[in-house]
Amino acid sequence: MPVWRNSCKNLLIISTIILSTIILLGCSIAVSTYSGEAAVKNERPYTEKFITKHMTNTNGTLATYLKPAISTYPDIVAGREALSESLGFWMQYAVMRQDHALFDRSYQVLKDKFLTPEKYIVWKLEPDGRIKVNTNALGDDLRIIGSLLEASELWKKDEYLTTAKEISDTLQRYVQKEGYFVDFHDFARHESPSTLSLVYVDIGVLKLMRDRQLVDSGVYEQYAQVLSNMPDDGIFYPKTFDVQQLQYTFDDHVNLIDQLIVGIHLAAMDEPPTALISFLKQEFRQYKTIKGRYNRVTRTAEVSYESPSVYGLAILLALESEDKEWAKQLHKHMITLKNRDASYSGGYVFNKNTHFFDNVLPLLAETALQNP
Repeated sequence: MPVWRNSCKNLLIISTIILSTIILLGCSIAVSTYSGEAAVKNERPYTEKFITKHMTNTNGTLATYLKPAISTYPDIVAGREALSESLGFWMQYAVMRQDHALFDRSYQVLKDKFLTPEKYIVWKLEPDGRIKVNTNALGDDLRIIGSLLEASELWKKDEYLTTAKEISDTLQRYVQKEGYFVDFHDFARHESPSTLSLVYVDIGVLKLMRDRQLVDSGVYEQYAQVLSNMPDDGIFYPKTFDVQQLQYTFDDHVNLIDQLIVGIHLAAMDEPPTALISFLKQEFRQYKTIKGRYNRVTRTAEVSYESPSVYGLAILLALESEDKEWAKQLHKHMITLKNRDASYSGGYVFNKNTHFFDNVLPLLAETALQNP
């Protein structure tokens, strides 16, 4: 056989080997890349890791602030004290992530630390878990009830439903005045105020309670009317409803977190707060930020700070209003506030301190945005 023919034959064999190697290498890279993406998707969000590592007390309760501090007044939260509000948001997050283990750990904290023998949830604990208050907080209770009901449906666990019913029964027995739920009840003094904060009218949870027969349909309709009949000043909503006088009261200084939560409740009733949303979009277009507090008369910001909680709630409102594009714009800006302190990866930390809500609400928003 001529030498040139042998050379061609050898070249063909070598080329085939090289081509096969390239194909196999390409497949290997593709598989590796796919596995890497899957790992990233299944990995716990960095903000969750930050909360678990830095905002969780040794007894499993969630610290309100990163830095320790001593509370000088019982109604003022400080340092590593734990709130039922934080627990409720964390349980919501566990349900949203469909993380049964995380939810069950929170459920144990609820039963072991927050839920009293009288079946009411104390609104605050000392960092070591001691109870020094005798009151509940309606909005926190409803959020926890809603999480328990969703969890009982998701994981078919009757114990969650039973606990939700016990808490609901306590609310209906004690935390009412003039036939309405009110902000709290003092179980030591047996006193309740006549105010119902509108952020507490969690219509989505009340609907769940109606559907699971924890309250009758008339109760749900009663609170739907409270929201539907609520006046506004052209943009902003009242803060409270007096259940004796049947009157709404506005604040001169508007906390945007309150407004956004009320807006989410309205959107859940298919009555989105269009004027509030338009105002927020205009603020964001003009100033590239949304501030934490506004003057109700002048419509101008009263503070210079930005709150990650505000952006988290604004994203949730946008998603509830089926405006995903606006949610994405808000998210893009919100995450620029994260990781500014290299010592606390994944956290929204400023001057070595942060509030639990400034981390969990952005985390809820990010998770909701990623869900189909």
